[in-house]
Order: sequence, then C-alpha cells, then structure tokens
Amino acid sequence: MISVYVEKLEDSWFGLAYTGEEIVATSTNSTREAAVNALLRSLRSDVEHQIADEGSEFTRKTLQMLKQLESGNEANKRFSLASEYFPDSSGKVLRAAAAIPIGYVTSYGNIAKIADTDPRRVGQIMATNPLYPIVPCHRVVGADFSLVGYGGGKSPRALQAKLERLSKETKGFSAEREVQVNGRYLRVYPVENVINKAGKHDPQSTKQQKLFKN
Repeated sequence: MISVYVEKLEDSWFGLAYTGEEIVATSTNSTREAAVNALLRSLRSDVEHQIADEGSEFTRKTLQMLKQLESGNEANKRFSLASEYFPDSSGKVLRAAAAIPIGYVTSYGNIAKIADTDPRRVGQIMATNPLYPIVPCHRVVGADFSLVGYGGGKSPRALQAKLERLSKETKGFSAEREVQVNGRYLRVYPVENVINKAGKHDPQSTKQQKLFKN
C-alpha cells in the first residue's frame, strides 16, 4: 500500500507518495489539489494507495528536503527509491538524473549509457518525471547542448522556461567533471555551455540571461 501525503510549506504545496521510508513519487505545486493529482498520475493504475491525513518524521524530513531542493539548496539531498515501483531501466535513469549537481548539465545519451538503455527512453522518463524536484529534469539536454524539450513539450515557450531555469543555476564552473552513480561515472558539463549555445541561436536570449543573473 502506497501512502500519499501533501503539506503546505510557506507558499507551496509539497507532496510525497511513499511506502515505508522509500519514495515512489514527489511533487510541488501551488495548490493542494494539484500536488495530490501530480502524485496520483505518477502511480500505476493497479497500485493501491491511501491519502494520509497526518505526516510522520519521515514525511517531515522528506518534504523539508523537497523545499530546500526547490530553492536551490542540495546540501541535504538524500533519498531511497521504492525499487519495485520502477521497472526496467527507469530507476537507473532517475537515479542518474538525480545525481546531476546544480551548475551542471548532462545529455540524454550520457544517462542512457550508465542506465543501460537508449536516449529516447531517457527522454520519455524525463518528460513524465515522477520525482521532481529530486530529479532536476531541466538539467538533461541534447548531446550538442541544445535544450531539446522540457516537461514533455518542445514549444518555444517550454524551451524558454528550461533556459530560464538553467540560467538561474550558473555557478561559474569552467570544466566538465564526473559524478559517481551506482558504481559508474556520469559526465556532466557546466550549465554555461547550454546558455552560450542558446545565445548564439537567439541574441535576445543573451540579454534575458543577464537579467536572470541579477
């Protein structure tokens, strides 16, 4: 049985679907209804669930972590997935994407390599990301640092939203690095690579990026 719990922390609602102390899905939204619905959409139709009226020490700590992640603080990022609810390679993909540190991006292909799957499958999982903000899907880009898509959309508006998110995460890093994920190494690159590429294709975006940094 999966428990679903949501709570308002300051101005946002944060949600958690869990079993024991393992996570099945997370969400953050502006209303309670939206937070609950986002969690329910992430659950398989054949899985029994219940809406929890009261939280626990586990839910309190986890929701606080989600709040910190949403504000850009990743110091306390610790989580355990309920593996039985993530079939095939989806768990590997989500763990790999979750490991991308703030200030960096990686490609769908890089994640596919360490998750034993293909880039198309990575794209599908990122488009329906059930673990936001634990999994920063906006940090997954094309092999050439193109934005590709965001939230399942490829419209100019969706791509601009992705660029805005990434522009706010610049840390001044200049070199690529590797992060360890389940005994393998995921190569990540400074987010500036994406911003610079977007600026070359759209001069207006360069002006906007300066505003994002102020």
